Amino acid sequence: MSKTYESICHRMSEKDYKLTPQRRVILHAFMDNSERHLSAEDIYGIVKSQHPEIGLATVYRTLELLAEIGVLQKMNFGDGRSRYEFAQDEEHHHHHLICLGCGSVLEFTDDLLESLESTIAGKTGFKILDHQLKFYGYCKKCQV
Repeated sequence: MSKTYESICHRMSEKDYKLTPQRRVILHAFMDNSERHLSAEDIYGIVKSQHPEIGLATVYRTLELLAEIGVLQKMNFGDGRSRYEFAQDEEHHHHHLICLGCGSVLEFTDDLLESLESTIAGKTGFKILDHQLKFYGYCKKCQV
């Protein structure tokens, strides 16, 4: 899914959803921070100062809706909060490096598992569509 504003608006329209003013604000906040893996609480913290009328429940519902229609991907990094990122167009997703110290999430784009997937598919006959890989450890800043 392309992450242009127009393509997201078109996707919502295709699925018979309206882009309400609240959804528009939440979407812009997410797009302005697209390099981060944001939780509903993170988005709420971004929008509440300029749009105090938007509640946390609205943010949760909007993020769930965007995930449901394939605009966002919902992820769990083991910290008790769902986080979101734009859904990817490519066949495989990138991998995540999760710092147990500060909670930062870094992306690792090299896909080193393609040969493993081929081996598994060959031995089992299982058709693999995708995989997710998460590494847990400490970033450079937290190792000090």
